[in-house]
Amino acid sequence: MIERGSPPRKRNSVTRRRYDSVFFFLSKLLDIALGPLTWALVLFGIGLHALRRQRPRRASIAVALGTLVVLCVFSLEAVSGSLVRLLESSAKTTMKTDEAYDVVIVLGGMTDDEASAASGTPSYGDAVERLLVGFDVLRTGHAKVALLSGGSTRAGRLPEWNEARVLARQLEAWGIAKERLVVDEVSLNTHQNAIESVRIARERGWKKVLLVTSAAHMERAAGCFRAQGIAFDTLAVDFHAHPASLTHVSWLPRPDNLANATGALREYSGRFVYRTLGYAVAP
Repeated sequence: MIERGSPPRKRNSVTRRRYDSVFFFLSKLLDIALGPLTWALVLFGIGLHALRRQRPRRASIAVALGTLVVLCVFSLEAVSGSLVRLLESSAKTTMKTDEAYDVVIVLGGMTDDEASAASGTPSYGDAVERLLVGFDVLRTGHAKVALLSGGSTRAGRLPEWNEARVLARQLEAWGIAKERLVVDEVSLNTHQNAIESVRIARERGWKKVLLVTSAAHMERAAGCFRAQGIAFDTLAVDFHAHPASLTHVSWLPRPDNLANATGALREYSGRFVYRTLGYAVAP
């Protein structure tokens, strides 16, 4: 069997679990609120209300134009690319290539449990490079053990498709010995990833720690691990930004650019909220 981290200690009280649940719920609401598509829909609703109330035609036209501008601006490659580029510019890689780490911590956020359950095979998203690089770190002997950190809100309904379990099974299928795989299958966000990963690392006496996550996510993730008072090195992966160039980008609005811009805005808000709450600290 794939090794699992021991259950959370009693110090993880019911109060903390409830607080984390509320935070998780509110963070999802914030994700929705920070989407340009949400802004456009709100503006559209305001426009419809104005029409129903027979407000001046000029006001309705202004709202309609505002809706169009929001959607078009955030659907441009120049805008979404700039947002992502700024996020990734803060990503630092401090991995020592001559070091044999006790553990490489691979943060989740790359599988879809419901799609996996429906198809019977793992369904991976854009962040799968985290797993690929984690595998390479193990394969080349740069780490002795991998800790896969990532739970699921549907763990009770789809336990076998819990993300950490899926990632561990994939690594085992690629030839990594099951003795080298440990899972944290309870974490639902980056804050919890850090708490549970550090707890497991301390219990097992791991001193040399390597953290792997996407470049855009690295600043927030590293801040969370620093807040837990552990020393670690980082390996930033999954870069998406292109070099800045206004002459070599498409100026046609595209839905994938809107999705990228939305994801970037969510990460910016995540950094702010985590710093404000003390979940993440600066270097």
